[in-house]
Amino acid sequence: MASESAAAPGASGQSGVMDKGLKKGAISYVSNIVIGVASTAPAYSLAATLGFVVAVKGIGVHAPAVLLVSFIPMLLVASAYKYFNRADPTRAPRSRGRPGPSARSPVDERLGDLPGGRDRDGLAVDIAAIYTFKLFGFSELGESKAAIIIAAIVWIVLMTWICYRGIELSAAIQRALLGVEVFILGLFAVVAFVKIYGSHPPSGSIKPSISWLNPFAMNFGDLLDAILLGVFIYWGWDSGVAVNEESEDPAEGPGKAAVISTLLLLVIYVLVSGAAQAFHGTGFLTNEANQSDVLNALGKGVLGGTLDKLLIITVLTSASASTQTTILPTARTTLSMAHWKAVTSLLSRCTRTT
Repeated sequence: MASESAAAPGASGQSGVMDKGLKKGAISYVSNIVIGVASTAPAYSLAATLGFVVAVKGIGVHAPAVLLVSFIPMLLVASAYKYFNRADPTRAPRSRGRPGPSARSPVDERLGDLPGGRDRDGLAVDIAAIYTFKLFGFSELGESKAAIIIAAIVWIVLMTWICYRGIELSAAIQRALLGVEVFILGLFAVVAFVKIYGSHPPSGSIKPSISWLNPFAMNFGDLLDAILLGVFIYWGWDSGVAVNEESEDPAEGPGKAAVISTLLLLVIYVLVSGAAQAFHGTGFLTNEANQSDVLNALGKGVLGGTLDKLLIITVLTSASASTQTTILPTARTTLSMAHWKAVTSLLSRCTRTT
């Protein structure tokens, strides 16, 4: 590892990106997309939220429609990030105020970066700890606050070390974790649909219908209540934009990846939510909502007594990936603030693999 000082403000690298000592071109376009999708923790988000969406008055089988409508504001915000990133690739994604290095002041940077924290992501490391215990059969430890705190600290240390080792390793880990997560979610959906249309469908199952995607079939007030939950599970794709200065095409790639990330999330959410509610009906999901894991509750019925562990693995990989992608943008935001002298210059140094 080699330590390098951030360049003085005004020094420009490729594509107009201000040089802070980060490794240029280290992240591919695909990795930008992976980081964006993984940071939303799709498996964990669905497991913890789908039951509550279904339980909202007047929603029922129209949960996929809620997720479809919730996608629209996320797509618009992602598109705005795309053009904002094109205008100023050096700026941290959550910054507010006027664009352009010449218009930025330390006060703007402090007020822009400190609010709007990623409160949900703080839960991800707890979920990673709990599901580690579940995976190895120590469920009782998953109910112990002390055990959860210790395991969460271990996860934070591990993911911080991975991020410290270099952005290429971080991106590679993200690709592996998301690959496992998407594969298992896809397997879950396919097997669920096969059993629903089989000769012996599960009790309470309902055949999927295109009407499930119709947002006009719901009362507008009920739809608005459900959208609040739907928007929650989409947020997080902005992590891919936070590492734009290390991307192959910092002015264009991360912004496009943010938009593609939301599109991929839409496909995942609509497909898996449809399969989940069709397998045992909406009543089952409503009853399991307070357990905060509807996917695990469906596990044995869909995948059987042996493969149901896969759903524990997918929530675990989802939460651990989200933990890592919380550390990545936080480190880059801190570096950006230090570079513009919004915080102490002691934080304006970075390490990178040479």
